[in-house]
Amino acid sequence: MLSHVDEKNQPTMVDVSGKAVTRRTAHARARVLLPPVVRAAFAGGDIQTPKGPVFQTAIIAGTMGAKRTSELIPFCHPIGLDACRIEIALDPAGDVLIDCTTRVEHRTGVEMEALTGASIAALTVYDMCKALSHEIVIAELRLVSKTGGKSDFSAAGSR
Repeated sequence: MLSHVDEKNQPTMVDVSGKAVTRRTAHARARVLLPPVVRAAFAGGDIQTPKGPVFQTAIIAGTMGAKRTSELIPFCHPIGLDACRIEIALDPAGDVLIDCTTRVEHRTGVEMEALTGASIAALTVYDMCKALSHEIVIAELRLVSKTGGKSDFSAAGSR
């Protein structure tokens, strides 16, 4: 049964008032595939564009996005995140890996906040580098792990 559908098959926000407050964490990852011209610009690490440093700006944007998840996703509960950390690095192939980890003491999880943070950071990388190439691909966005609530989750083969 879907959690955001009531007994009359209507969309609804889940009532979490009866749940216990526990520590909830989530880790999401986005992968951004860069064409050769953009990879070359990142050869020394983060690059400066007319809009600013790409990775640092993406970290700030991703954090802002994670904090505003309930404004973007209709049935997400508004929660005050206790922590949000975004790390961005180039993998050995020269593509961008964005990891967003969120934490809260609450009645509901923070998976959507971690996924939103990673996706907004990825979109920011695209926006800041599109002047170099429009062949940038946001290839993957996934939940890597979560703890707290009914069950924990860890993706098979996650790094």
